Amino acid sequence: MIGIINYGSGNIYAIANIYKRLDIAHGIFNDIDDLKKCDKLILPGVGAFDETMRLIAEQGMSDVLNHLVLKEMVPIIGVCVGMQIIGDSSEEGEERGFGWIKGKIQKLSKEKLTQKPHLPHLGWNGIKIVKSSPLLNNIDEDKGFYFLHNYFFNAQEHDDILATTEYGDEFPCVVNHNNIYGVQFHPEKSHDNGVEIFKNFAKL
Repeated sequence: MIGIINYGSGNIYAIANIYKRLDIAHGIFNDIDDLKKCDKLILPGVGAFDETMRLIAEQGMSDVLNHLVLKEMVPIIGVCVGMQIIGDSSEEGEERGFGWIKGKIQKLSKEKLTQKPHLPHLGWNGIKIVKSSPLLNNIDEDKGFYFLHNYFFNAQEHDDILATTEYGDEFPCVVNHNNIYGVQFHPEKSHDNGVEIFKNFAKL
């Protein structure tokens, strides 16, 4: 069972619809006991870093997620802001992230951007796979994914980076450490490539 974490943010129903079409067992959960029964977890996110961390804390999910991810080693994938909060901290706010993958969330630089509006990074962009992973099987790098963000995950360890994309500067767009994954783009808005990401995650 794949558990889509419902803490009050993210495109949870779009993700659920993809798994429904794939006929893969899944559920949308905001109950801690339900999350404990899941084989894999998806941590969505839309909005700001601090607000997302506070919502998770208000739902009483912080401790159980730390236990499931770090102790039980349940595979988890963070999407967009859900990816950013698995890092240590963010220039966007004051709250601490989960710190599951070492790195700081930084704002994309406008200095090397020529097209206006400079930010957010909005729309389709290709990716470059820099490290092989089952999560990225059958992905069309040139077609890429749909992005919508102002901040990126500056991973501390290069070995934790699976793929990068370029918007002014090159930055990580897929990260992984042990059972923990993060994608900066929105797979649920990325058509065939996005479906492959969710299908691959289900097979991990």
